[in-house]
Amino acid sequence: MASHRPAVLTDQPYTDPNPLPSSVPHVDELGVTSAPLKSASFFIGQHCKDVNEDFMLCKQENRDPAHCLSEGRKVTRCAADVIGKIKESCLEEFNSHWQCLEKNNQYFQACRKPEKALNQCKLSKNIPGSPEGQPQIHEKSSPIFTRVQK
Repeated sequence: MASHRPAVLTDQPYTDPNPLPSSVPHVDELGVTSAPLKSASFFIGQHCKDVNEDFMLCKQENRDPAHCLSEGRKVTRCAADVIGKIKESCLEEFNSHWQCLEKNNQYFQACRKPEKALNQCKLSKNIPGSPEGQPQIHEKSSPIFTRVQK
Protein backbone atom coordinates (compact mmCIF):
# COMPACT_ATOMS: atom_id res chain seq x y z
CA MET A 1 0.00 0.00 0.00
CA ALA A 2 1.42 3.37 -1.01
CA SER A 3 1.52 6.16 1.48
CA HIS A 4 1.05 9.82 0.73
CA ARG A 5 4.14 11.96 0.95
CA PRO A 6 3.71 15.76 1.05
CA ALA A 7 5.40 17.79 -1.65
CA VAL A 8 8.48 19.75 -0.70
CA LEU A 9 8.17 23.25 -2.09
CA THR A 10 10.99 25.69 -1.62
CA ASP A 11 11.17 29.24 -2.83
CA GLN A 12 14.95 29.16 -3.11
CA PRO A 13 16.76 28.46 -6.37
CA TYR A 14 18.35 25.08 -6.89
CA THR A 15 21.98 24.77 -5.86
CA ASP A 16 24.10 21.92 -7.14
CA PRO A 17 25.28 19.74 -4.25
CA ASN A 18 28.37 18.74 -6.28
CA PRO A 19 29.72 21.90 -7.90
CA LEU A 20 32.38 21.74 -10.59
CA PRO A 21 36.00 22.27 -9.59
CA SER A 22 37.41 25.76 -9.91
CA SER A 23 39.74 24.59 -12.70
CA VAL A 24 36.73 24.30 -15.02
CA PRO A 25 35.67 27.74 -16.28
CA HIS A 26 32.08 28.77 -15.58
CA VAL A 27 29.75 29.30 -18.51
CA ASP A 28 26.06 30.19 -18.40
CA GLU A 29 23.49 27.92 -19.96
CA LEU A 30 22.13 28.88 -23.38
CA GLY A 31 18.65 29.46 -22.04
CA VAL A 32 16.89 28.15 -25.15
CA THR A 33 14.92 25.01 -25.88
CA SER A 34 15.50 22.50 -28.66
CA ALA A 35 13.51 24.44 -31.29
CA PRO A 36 15.73 27.58 -31.25
CA LEU A 37 18.81 25.34 -31.22
CA LYS A 38 17.55 23.45 -34.23
CA SER A 39 16.65 26.69 -35.98
CA ALA A 40 20.19 28.00 -35.48
CA SER A 41 21.87 24.61 -35.99
CA PHE A 42 23.29 25.32 -39.46
CA PHE A 43 24.76 28.64 -38.33
CA ILE A 44 26.15 27.08 -35.16
CA GLY A 45 27.65 24.22 -37.14
CA GLN A 46 29.42 26.58 -39.52
CA HIS A 47 30.57 29.13 -36.96
CA CYS A 48 31.67 26.64 -34.28
CA LYS A 49 33.17 23.99 -36.53
CA ASP A 50 36.70 24.15 -35.10
CA VAL A 51 35.54 24.15 -31.48
CA ASN A 52 33.18 21.23 -32.11
CA GLU A 53 35.93 19.24 -33.81
CA ASP A 54 38.26 19.84 -30.85
CA PHE A 55 35.54 18.61 -28.50
CA MET A 56 34.90 15.48 -30.55
CA LEU A 57 38.62 14.70 -30.75
CA CYS A 58 38.86 15.10 -26.98
CA LYS A 59 35.93 12.71 -26.52
CA GLN A 60 37.69 10.15 -28.73
CA GLU A 61 40.86 10.40 -26.64
CA ASN A 62 39.17 9.63 -23.34
CA ARG A 63 35.61 8.54 -22.53
CA ASP A 64 35.77 10.14 -19.08
CA PRO A 65 33.23 13.02 -19.01
CA ALA A 66 35.46 15.14 -16.77
CA HIS A 67 38.29 14.99 -19.31
CA CYS A 68 36.61 17.30 -21.83
CA LEU A 69 34.74 19.77 -19.62
CA SER A 70 36.77 22.78 -20.74
CA GLU A 71 36.24 21.92 -24.43
CA GLY A 72 32.54 21.46 -23.77
CA ARG A 73 32.41 24.90 -22.17
CA LYS A 74 34.01 26.39 -25.29
CA VAL A 75 31.31 24.76 -27.43
CA THR A 76 28.60 26.21 -25.18
CA ARG A 77 30.19 29.69 -25.32
CA CYS A 78 30.41 29.53 -29.11
CA ALA A 79 26.77 28.45 -29.47
CA ALA A 80 25.68 31.22 -27.10
CA ASP A 81 27.67 33.71 -29.19
CA VAL A 82 26.00 32.56 -32.41
CA ILE A 83 22.51 32.69 -30.93
CA GLY A 84 23.21 36.15 -29.54
CA LYS A 85 24.36 37.39 -32.95
CA ILE A 86 21.29 35.92 -34.64
CA LYS A 87 19.04 37.61 -32.09
CA GLU A 88 20.81 40.94 -32.61
CA SER A 89 20.52 40.95 -36.38
CA CYS A 90 17.43 38.87 -37.23
CA LEU A 91 15.29 38.49 -34.12
CA GLU A 92 11.89 38.55 -35.83
CA GLU A 93 12.84 36.00 -38.51
CA PHE A 94 14.57 33.77 -35.95
CA ASN A 95 11.54 33.80 -33.65
CA SER A 96 9.12 32.99 -36.46
CA HIS A 97 11.31 30.10 -37.65
CA TRP A 98 11.82 28.42 -34.28
CA GLN A 99 8.16 28.91 -33.34
CA CYS A 100 7.20 27.23 -36.61
CA LEU A 101 9.51 24.33 -35.76
CA GLU A 102 7.96 24.14 -32.30
CA LYS A 103 4.44 23.93 -33.76
CA ASN A 104 5.34 21.39 -36.47
CA ASN A 105 7.13 18.76 -34.41
CA GLN A 106 10.49 20.24 -35.44
CA TYR A 107 10.22 19.21 -39.09
CA PHE A 108 12.26 21.52 -41.31
CA GLN A 109 10.09 20.66 -44.32
CA ALA A 110 7.03 22.29 -42.77
CA CYS A 111 8.91 25.56 -42.07
CA ARG A 112 10.63 26.40 -45.34
CA LYS A 113 9.09 29.89 -45.68
CA PRO A 114 10.30 31.16 -42.28
CA GLU A 115 13.63 29.40 -42.90
CA LYS A 116 14.03 31.22 -46.21
CA ALA A 117 13.33 34.54 -44.51
CA LEU A 118 15.87 33.77 -41.77
CA ASN A 119 18.52 32.73 -44.28
CA GLN A 120 17.95 35.84 -46.39
CA CYS A 121 18.26 38.02 -43.31
CA LYS A 122 21.43 36.33 -42.05
CA LEU A 123 23.14 35.92 -45.40
CA SER A 124 22.26 39.40 -46.65
CA LYS A 125 24.37 40.79 -43.82
CA ASN A 126 27.47 38.72 -44.52
CA ILE A 127 28.26 35.08 -45.10
CA PRO A 128 30.14 33.81 -42.04
CA GLY A 129 33.83 33.38 -42.76
CA SER A 130 33.84 35.44 -45.94
CA PRO A 131 36.65 37.94 -46.55
CA GLU A 132 35.94 41.47 -45.36
CA GLY A 133 35.75 44.24 -47.96
CA GLN A 134 35.13 41.87 -50.88
CA PRO A 135 31.80 41.20 -52.57
CA GLN A 136 29.91 38.13 -51.46
CA ILE A 137 30.27 35.09 -53.70
CA HIS A 138 26.64 35.28 -54.89
CA GLU A 139 26.99 38.99 -55.74
CA LYS A 140 29.99 38.77 -58.11
CA SER A 141 29.29 40.32 -61.51
CA SER A 142 31.49 37.99 -63.58
CA PRO A 143 32.04 34.70 -61.75
CA ILE A 144 34.40 32.08 -63.14
CA PHE A 145 31.73 29.41 -62.95
CA THR A 146 28.18 30.19 -64.02
CA ARG A 147 24.99 28.18 -63.94
CA VAL A 148 25.34 27.19 -67.60
CA GLN A 149 28.78 26.09 -68.75
CA LYS A 150 29.69 26.62 -72.41
